[in-house]
Amino acid sequence: MGAGIVSYGAYVPIYRLSRAALKVVWGGGAGKGEKAVANADEDTITMAVAAAMDCLKGTDAKTVDGLYFASTTAPYREKRAASIVAAALDLPQGAFTADFTNSLGSGAGALRAAIDAVNGGSAKKVLVVASDCRIPPPNSLFESLFGDGAAAFLVGGENLIATVEGHCTLSSGFLDIWRKERGDRYVRTWENRFIIDKGYFEYLKDALDGLLKSCGLTAGDIGKAAYYGPDERSHATMAGMMGLKPAQVQPALFDTVGNTGAAFFMMLTVAALEKSRDGDRILSASYGDGADAFLLRVTDRLAAATDRRGIARHVDSKMMLASYGKYLRFRDLMDWEQTPTPAQESSENVFYREEKALFRGYGHKCGSCGHVQFPPQRICMWCQTKDRFEAVRVVDKRGRLFTFSLDERAVFALDLPNVLVIVDLEGGGRIYNQATDRDPGKLEVGMEMEFTFRKFHEGSGFHNYSWKIQPVRC
Repeated sequence: MGAGIVSYGAYVPIYRLSRAALKVVWGGGAGKGEKAVANADEDTITMAVAAAMDCLKGTDAKTVDGLYFASTTAPYREKRAASIVAAALDLPQGAFTADFTNSLGSGAGALRAAIDAVNGGSAKKVLVVASDCRIPPPNSLFESLFGDGAAAFLVGGENLIATVEGHCTLSSGFLDIWRKERGDRYVRTWENRFIIDKGYFEYLKDALDGLLKSCGLTAGDIGKAAYYGPDERSHATMAGMMGLKPAQVQPALFDTVGNTGAAFFMMLTVAALEKSRDGDRILSASYGDGADAFLLRVTDRLAAATDRRGIARHVDSKMMLASYGKYLRFRDLMDWEQTPTPAQESSENVFYREEKALFRGYGHKCGSCGHVQFPPQRICMWCQTKDRFEAVRVVDKRGRLFTFSLDERAVFALDLPNVLVIVDLEGGGRIYNQATDRDPGKLEVGMEMEFTFRKFHEGSGFHNYSWKIQPVRC
């Protein structure tokens, strides 16, 4: 049968910025709807972890022997992001990890490499995660277009929800969107009509036509087409060029999420899978430095993958940013008043020593009284037994909110108030942590909570990642 898709997952940040808010600030036509905005403690790594956890529901992480991370906005220029994602997912240390970067087509490149690895026998299951959080220039066309999000596919050779019937790849050095190594915080681009006509339309159409021809199919044989589009108009024009009927085109996410860069075509493919049935063909395609197209055939196993949050449930679960100013704070797009804050220094020695707790999310279960502690300690806080514990991963568990506090003056918090919570975990254990993605006015004792992998702060020149708590989404 060959390699195919075993499972899928996705992630959309809970916050949205209305394009009406952009119009209030800048005037002009910012468009309709809204776009997804990553929280101040989110980046491409944390979103990748969330999408991957959605994808791995019902799968033993220890059976995954590879993870490919794709993004144009990885948090580090010299450090592998995939290794951090793999640690947060508690993948085996022997799992092969790799980053695919510097192109909108990196997600497709990672997917193609995973398919080849499984078909070639060097891996049995490879997790492919694409995640992007591009910062657009204020008062630009990109500001209303760019959104944040992630998607994940588990590629394997057995128990497939979708087979891969064919693929077509075209490579090109065409220069349309870019950022230089030095000096470019925002993307650059050439004249819009030229790059759309000579880049997007030509290369993506050639890849789609080439794939259909090689498979002996026509546009009429396709159930859904889930393909990248730089904007809503170009996306619709491509459908006409391909001879696709409106019902065959997977609706893009421009009005609800935005263009999510390297993750966009995968997120659209997840959305198509959510509404597909056994036997449907999905034409999935990415653009960037050429184009990549995949032909997927849905199997009857897809019907069992109904517990994913995916795209639809994430899109429905949202909170609106109160103002454009809050968006500026989240993205750190201005010079702010310098408020005295405690020195935020970090120790690599601590991360080395506590990696199993901070990244992999393991606590301890006392061998005497059975209570669970996170983070782990040498002394049980209940019975005072010393050094008699069993390691247990706690971040897969949910819990109930026992109590919480609100701090309106926390100088280090970008999303005030700072919310600290005590949560009773299912199966035992009580933890104290910071809450994120929460509406302070809707917090209630007893509400269900879950873990989420986030940034705490930046100190000593590196990102500090670990686990926070949020109200259960969707």
